[in-house]
Parts: sequence; structure tokens; C-alpha cells
Amino acid sequence: MSTASTRLPEGRYGRSSDERADRTLKTVGAVLAVLLLALVGYFGYHYVGKNEISAEVIGFDISEDAVKVRLEVRKDAGADGYCTLRSQAESGEEVGRADFRFGGEATRLDRVVTLRTKAQGTTAELLGCHAD
Repeated sequence: MSTASTRLPEGRYGRSSDERADRTLKTVGAVLAVLLLALVGYFGYHYVGKNEISAEVIGFDISEDAVKVRLEVRKDAGADGYCTLRSQAESGEEVGRADFRFGGEATRLDRVVTLRTKAQGTTAELLGCHAD
């Protein structure tokens, strides 16, 4: 015995609702992927391209009420901004925090800055740099 097919003849009655849903989902997925890619590109450009000031702690010397920090700052010519430093005690308590301003035409600065502390610090940490 043979069984009768319950499928409709292909191409005779147009697309099924499943095919229309698949096409819609593919279109929505493609649009969302393009938007996500554009968003990642925008934030990547903003982070890399617009970061006019960056710095690195080269070394530091600790005294009773201050920490002398040697900073290497790289920036765009003419860019003004500041870097935030902090120091912590051995217990982890923050004992000093300050902003240090940088400006001028030089693109690379090597400075020693003094961070005053309320107790003896054990670290010198760069929290970040920001352009004005």
C-alpha cells in the first residue's frame, strides 16, 4: 500500500508561513548585527582615537607623609589634561589622592610629582588620565 502525501505541491501556493518567518528573522538578525558592529566601531574609535592623554608610573619613592611618583605622560601636542594618582597604606586604606595637570606642546613628558599622604603609603597607582 502506498500512503498519500499531505504536502502541498512545491511553488503552487506561494511561501509557507514558516518560510516568511525565517526570512523576517534573518533580516532582523542582519540589521541587529550591523548595528552592533557600528556600536563596537564607535566605542573603539572613541577609546583609541580620542584618548589624547595616557600615562604610566615608572617608579615611586615613599616617605613618611608623601610619595614621589615618576610619571611618563604621552599626549597629543597642545592637549591639556590631568592624571589622577592615589596611594594606599599596607592595610589597603587610601591615604592620598590627587590630580596632576599637564599641558603644553610636548608630546612626551617625564615628570616627578609629589603625592601628599595622611599616613605612610605603600603604593602609587595611576587611576587614569583625562583631556580637558
